[in-house]
Formats: sequence, C-alpha cells, structure tokens
Amino acid sequence: MERFEKVVPRKGTRSVKWDMAKDLYQDKDVLPMWVADMDFETPRAVTEALKERVEHGIFGYTIPDDLVKKEITQWLENRHRWEIHADWISYSPGVIPSLHMIIQSLTEIGDHILIQTPVYPPFYSVIKDHGRHVVKNPLYLNEERYNIDFDDFEKKIKENQVTMFILCNPHNPVGRVWSKEELERMMDICLKHDVKVVADEIHADLIYKGNVHIPIASLSKEAANQTITCLSPTKTFNLAGLQASYLVIPNDSDKKKVDHHFKNQGMMMLNTLGVTAMEAAYRHGEEWLDHLNTVLESHRDYVIHRFHSETSSIRVLPAEGTYLLWMDCRELGMTQSELKSFMQKEAKVGLNDGASFGVEGEGFMRLNIAAPKSIIEEGVSRMVKAVQDKEK
Repeated sequence: MERFEKVVPRKGTRSVKWDMAKDLYQDKDVLPMWVADMDFETPRAVTEALKERVEHGIFGYTIPDDLVKKEITQWLENRHRWEIHADWISYSPGVIPSLHMIIQSLTEIGDHILIQTPVYPPFYSVIKDHGRHVVKNPLYLNEERYNIDFDDFEKKIKENQVTMFILCNPHNPVGRVWSKEELERMMDICLKHDVKVVADEIHADLIYKGNVHIPIASLSKEAANQTITCLSPTKTFNLAGLQASYLVIPNDSDKKKVDHHFKNQGMMMLNTLGVTAMEAAYRHGEEWLDHLNTVLESHRDYVIHRFHSETSSIRVLPAEGTYLLWMDCRELGMTQSELKSFMQKEAKVGLNDGASFGVEGEGFMRLNIAAPKSIIEEGVSRMVKAVQDKEK
C-alpha cells in the first residue's frame, strides 16, 4: 500500500491536471482534484517494460500482435467473465476518438442518439459535431442513488426514432455500476427497437465491494451482436498519456464499417509505448489493481464521512465504481457560477463543474479521489472549512 501513499510531484511534467491548473483557475494555490487521471505511479511491471522497450532505442511503426490480443481476452475473461474472440478487437488511441468513428460509421446525419444525463461532457459533442441530435434520458436521484427511468427510456427511443444509445458503465459522473437487471432491461428495449448500443466501459476495472461490473455485450449473443464496447487500460493503470484503447465489436458488418473509418482517418496503429504498457499492465497488474481499489474505497468512505459529519450543506453520493465522487452542493443555495467561484476562491480546490455534465448536473461538483491520502485530506479539509465558515 506504500506505493499509493507516495506523493510524486507532477508540476513541470506537462500534466493537464497540474500544469494547466494555474491558467484554468487563475490561482496557483488551487489544489487540482478534477481531470480523470490518477496521482499514483503505474505498476512497476509496466514501468520496467517501458524502460526495456525504450532502451531498445528504435520506435518504428508498431502493431499489437497476437500476444497483446491474448492479454486482452484473458483479462476480460478473468476479470469480467466475458469470453470474446480475438478477431472482435479493434484498436484506437482513445475512447473519444472511438466514439467519433462509431457515430460516423454506423449512423447518418440527422439521426438521434440517446444518452443518460448527467453524463461525461464529450458525449454531447461527439453527437452534435457530426450533425446528429442528442436525446436525453435523464437519470433520477432517489435518496443517494441514481436510477433509470425505463418508461422514459423507451418513450424517447420511440418518439425520436433513436438509432444509437451511448451507455456509460460504470457511470461518469454519478458512480453507478448498473446491475444485471438494469442492463437487461435497457438491452431488451434496444433490441426491440433495433437501437445500436455503444458501451463506454473505460472504468470497468474500478469497482467497489458489493458491486460487479457486467459488460452489457456479455448478456447474450443478441446483445453482443447489437453492441460496440469501448475499453482501455488507461484509467485502470493511469496510462492515459500513452493513448492506447480498443473496441470489442462482435458484429462483423459493424466492425468492417468502423475499421474502414479508422483506416480513412489514418488511425491504423497504436503508440509504440502504449502497446508495451497495455500488454504489461494486463499481464502483471491485477494485484496492483486489487490494492488500488481498496485504497480508493477507503478514500471514498473517508470523504463521505468528513462531509456528512462536519457539514450539513454538501452530500457526497456513495460511488459504486470509478474514482470520481459526485457532490450534491444544492443545500449551499448558490447559483452554479457562485458554486464554482466558491470552490475555487474560498476552498482553493479545483473540481469539475457539475453543469458541464448537462443541466441535470447544476448544483453538483465532481471530485477526483485517485491521489495519495495526504492530498485527499488537504482537499477535503479546505472544502469543509470553507463550508463551515459559510454556515456560521
């Protein structure tokens, strides 16, 4: 566990999270706890594999071979009980580029695409940027848990002739890990109305006790044929800067269309070091990941306890997965602009603006807890003190 307590300075490394903070928040003293990468070192086995590859000294065109596919298929089977064929795999520099390609390959200009809000901001832009229309199935908050309005889900699909649904599981930012029953109900509706399902499952490995991630494509052969799944080791092992992800596309016709679009954009291979890191992470990273999830769960519980015992104005939802916490700040009685300013100028903490996830996120903020405990303690203490001063 010591590895997760080590504070590694990131300023000066061109870190988006740390080096952009001053320009983003106009204050060098703001503690960045926003963008979704971790302040933990990647597993040593990954670092060693990268060192060995760098020492080779040649970084020419690189292909992910059968050994890489073997590590991916074994990881999905061992970790998520999902057996896939190696020839279902396609590669991409990231989930967002994948979404762009999928939408352009499998939908038409003017089509309607469903998302469940509040949700990861790029979901909106990847739809709108290509002349498609956003259809929202807002999640509803019941006590401390978001749920799906299934009647609205099907109604929106029928009324708008929706052709594609982008699922986020585990959900960013609300932290839900959708149950088998929930996934089956969504898939049944999508199959009934012939709606393609694009599953963003990039946080699939970051799951807390009592929850199980179920790939929606693993539900049945019919579900697999209807689904394109986007995955990556980058969130799991803190490798985002190496830009290595993959898609699982069992439907041969869909795969050919998506692959053709990647080819037309010149995206035919992965970063050389990204391939190395992916293989090493999946081959050697499971024990490290188990420790990580224990640490994250401890951080989640610590944050919830601090806020709920020391303030009455902020409620932190108990995430079931991801290292992102969704903070309900509506009791502070602020406008969204006032809330953002309060967190930056009074608490001196940089969070993600809840409204960036859609209007359903107004009154909320998103907190990243993937950092050493000392950083979490400092950030929470700043926020709690600022709220307590306001409550006086």
